[in-house]
Amino acid sequence: MKKCFTIIAAITLLLVSCTGKTNKTDMNQTVFTGEAGEVKLIILAPGHFHASLLQKSRMEQVNDSVQVYAAAEDAGLRQYLSAIESFNQREQDPTHWNTILYTGNDFLERMVSDKKGNVVVLAGNNRDKTEYIRAAVEAGVNVLSDKPMAISPADFRLLEEAYQVADSKNVMLYDMMTERYDMLNIIERELINDSDLFGELQPGTPDDPAVYMESVHHFYKEVSGAPLIRPAWYYDVEQQGEGIADVTTHLIDQLFWKCFPAEPINYQQDVGNISSTHWATEITLAQFKRSTGEASFPGYLQKQLDNGLLKVFANGTVVFDVKGSHVGLKVLWNWEAPEGGGDTFVSEIKGTKAILRTEQNREQGFVKQLYVQRPNDIDKSAFEENLTKSINKLQANYPFISCSKTGSEGSYLVNIPRENREGHESHFTYVAERFFQYLVDRDMPEWEISNTLAKYFITTKAVEEARTTDNNE
Repeated sequence: MKKCFTIIAAITLLLVSCTGKTNKTDMNQTVFTGEAGEVKLIILAPGHFHASLLQKSRMEQVNDSVQVYAAAEDAGLRQYLSAIESFNQREQDPTHWNTILYTGNDFLERMVSDKKGNVVVLAGNNRDKTEYIRAAVEAGVNVLSDKPMAISPADFRLLEEAYQVADSKNVMLYDMMTERYDMLNIIERELINDSDLFGELQPGTPDDPAVYMESVHHFYKEVSGAPLIRPAWYYDVEQQGEGIADVTTHLIDQLFWKCFPAEPINYQQDVGNISSTHWATEITLAQFKRSTGEASFPGYLQKQLDNGLLKVFANGTVVFDVKGSHVGLKVLWNWEAPEGGGDTFVSEIKGTKAILRTEQNREQGFVKQLYVQRPNDIDKSAFEENLTKSINKLQANYPFISCSKTGSEGSYLVNIPRENREGHESHFTYVAERFFQYLVDRDMPEWEISNTLAKYFITTKAVEEARTTDNNE
């Protein structure tokens, strides 16, 4: 199944990567051919568990020796090293990673001067991430970065500069957008781009947007009966980023990828009317201890304390328009899910002939489900005929999907069996394989760059707008 899905995902992406290519040659850069072991990873300042997920499965093109650079042996580095060791020691399909570790305050300078790898992987504290990106591409090293790549307007300007430097140095910079490899998102994208079924994306209004997404997360979670330990800096919005600078990266990427496939989004021409709000989740010291294991709030969090409560601006809304259609996003971070609950998600994408809706609530057992809704002004027979045709076409590549009526008038469930959905962790391998293929073919489409910049322009501008509104009140 995994091999089949990889092929399907690759075909899906190849169908849309046609808007521009980079075919420069530079004798000073690594020439990637797809041969075994030619990708030499550098893990820089690992601080998030995503840093280890690229190494969960062995990839033939990736060298077993991995350089790791960090300031000191903190919780993030320990988690990374522990995860790699577990991959090496597991009984089924063990990996054989050889970790070469350097720690010291000059870790960034040492990474640049050592030049012992050709792909830097970034996943950790977001405060300095954009500077790390800029330093890596200046050194002539390709970068594969976890989101968010920028959390402030200053970061955005540095990111834009980094792309220009990467182009001049003939290296590539890529954002880990794992949600593109979720099977439900792949199916929804296909349905949106079936004009007979979906029609065209509606323009909507700011109060009734054509696209609406709402994502709810929780700071405190238990995994296998044990709390998920977060680093203390996770609660500092200057280090982790506000909710509207973080979670929304995936939401906006999905919007562009599904509704404007292979279309470059120019943030100066195609995006406008950005407005936003934000508000804090209040965390007690007892809750902070449970989540981080820390006995007290560190000094850098004192600025967020109000009467003993830690105020984390992790919640917010963002409204904007892109290519004439209005979009609304909402991100919430609660302390803990209610008993028997979990993270939730809702999205609604309105076409002129059909509405695509994704729900992940208690009714769905907190598993995302995809629905197609018939608008009231669309003929029922014609709608059902187009839906049947669309599902039949999709079954040629995805034979496991089916469609059935729900209890609501005009609503149809697109059933994607759980066994045909791979978990989030497996998606990191697909992102890496796509990036490594770009390195071989030198054909990363221009829309990948323009749309990444448009995404971070929106998120960082939203943070600026929300804070400006606070200061003016």
